[in-house]
Amino acid sequence: MAQRKENVVMFPFMGTGHIIPFIALALRIEQETNYSITFVNTPINIQKFRSSIPPNSSIRLVELPFTSSDHGLPPNIENTDSTPYHLVIRLLEASNSLKPSFKKLIEDLIKEQHGHQPLCIIADIFFGWTASLAKELNVFHGIFTVSSAYGLACYYSLWMNLPHRKVNSNEFSLPDFPEASRVHITQLVTNILEADGTDAWSVFQKENLPEWVNSGGILVNTVEQFDHIGLSYFRRKLGRPAWAVGSVLLSMDSRGRAVKGGGISLELCIEWLNTKTLSSVLYVSFGSMNTISASQMMQLAMGLEASAKNFIWVLRPPIGFDINSEFRAKEWLPVGFEERIKNSRRGLLVYNWAPQVEILSHKSVAAFLTHGGWNSVLIGWPMAAEQFFSINLLEEKVGVCVEVARGKSCEVRYEDIVAKIELVMNETETGKEMKSKARQVMEMIKNATKDEEGFKGSSVEALDDFFSAAMSMRERTERGKNIAA
Repeated sequence: MAQRKENVVMFPFMGTGHIIPFIALALRIEQETNYSITFVNTPINIQKFRSSIPPNSSIRLVELPFTSSDHGLPPNIENTDSTPYHLVIRLLEASNSLKPSFKKLIEDLIKEQHGHQPLCIIADIFFGWTASLAKELNVFHGIFTVSSAYGLACYYSLWMNLPHRKVNSNEFSLPDFPEASRVHITQLVTNILEADGTDAWSVFQKENLPEWVNSGGILVNTVEQFDHIGLSYFRRKLGRPAWAVGSVLLSMDSRGRAVKGGGISLELCIEWLNTKTLSSVLYVSFGSMNTISASQMMQLAMGLEASAKNFIWVLRPPIGFDINSEFRAKEWLPVGFEERIKNSRRGLLVYNWAPQVEILSHKSVAAFLTHGGWNSVLIGWPMAAEQFFSINLLEEKVGVCVEVARGKSCEVRYEDIVAKIELVMNETETGKEMKSKARQVMEMIKNATKDEEGFKGSSVEALDDFFSAAMSMRERTERGKNIAA
């Protein structure tokens, strides 16, 4: 009789910044094991990301029924990229409606396998409820986070404790995370700052976060060597393993990444980069669902032009406008900016989407100005959630980042932007030291993800350990069934 093929079920939240790393992890699991993978999401997301799966992959894509208009959302809204920021909480709340169909999917998979459970479920940080469901169905469960452990630990602690409501100060400590730096009020995104325990975000997180203790542990897209403080927090707080399995994006195939409309082709982008000298380009992008205000955009444009550096800037409409609508350069950028940049060939203005991993891998790119989502950061402008704390980790504890601005409403002066760009990109002592540390971090990441004969990196071993834990639970379940029989 043929040996049963173990099945791994993967279920990211409906946002490009969540789905792409989940796909990357799925491809890595497929490459390193003989497990089959069932990748679950809502219909529009499955269709949108289908091309991100290589044609030779056996990953099975499964749609869960979802109708956004049933939940007070505009029609065909199934991804944070197309959701106005004030409605993101509604999309999160609406995602709870996926519980019955997800449970039925797992039960159907068990029937397909003649009563044998999937090996494990790997679910998103916003799908805490899947941990209880997995427990009920005797399936091993892991939470996968695409952020740093330190950033997520600060975010988790803030939501669980709301410490800023209990102090009369702009700066405070996290009561259950003394190893963390003190938090400043300006590092709190609006939904946390305004949270009082009864608002919609608080209610959602009060249901979501406590569920994490029902999971078998947490998988983190990070490296143990420089993110151990955050990993230790979760090991202590949840009493569960925290496996550092990053960086998963390094292992992702480049095909199919242009999943967003508009943008620029990889070929044109590389052709432009090839004309630039070594370490001479600044890449500017705020991720798939973030943007800045019109006044911040104007100052950033002036700063980029005044810095006289080569740059690629991924532009989306400013706050207050549909992030997926057409970009109105004449209205939102300095007079003549677009033409001057185009004619000088010093900059590349890209609307909506760019092949980010390939850009950051190019030898011409020296620095990255970003919201601090987590992967490669040198000039930080955090916008939301845990990003303020990931930037803090990279700046204060790792030494590969400077913060240029904080949040979507802070006042920004172009002179300050120029100063930070020059600090990082010029041959200053600080710049040289940061570049040296960035190279060290890259080596740490490469070593952690190395899998050669006779050597396994820490991230490879961590993923092996996760599956060993899943297999142990499977064996205990099988023994229990045999005893009962």
